[in-house]
Amino acid sequence: MSRPASADDRRMRLRKGRLAETLAAAVLLFKGWRVLAMRYAAAGGEIDVVALRGEVIAFVEVKARRDRDAALLAVDGTKQERFSRAVRHWLTRNPWAGSKVLRADAVLVMPWRLPVHVPDAFTLRL
Repeated sequence: MSRPASADDRRMRLRKGRLAETLAAAVLLFKGWRVLAMRYAAAGGEIDVVALRGEVIAFVEVKARRDRDAALLAVDGTKQERFSRAVRHWLTRNPWAGSKVLRADAVLVMPWRLPVHVPDAFTLRL
């Protein structure tokens, strides 16, 4: 059995997660996206980054893992449902967004590699 995470472990994971989200936002900015929100939490879920480019709003899940497959697998059905719930909440607060194309993207952050932006990584449940 594994031991429970200590407070230091939790702080370290939080720091790594925040760094991954910052890297993801930088990658999106470099690709021409405008970051509208970061770490939007509501309705029991969280959106790491909300970004706009043209007529597309990308709700972005950021995953920092050892490899691409592990990062993609980390966005399971439960995570997608919580994420979609937060997106629905964000949309109620930003009604202007209803006229845009909405999608769920991912940015995968892996050691010693550039972050990878995956458009339409999963389906939003609106």
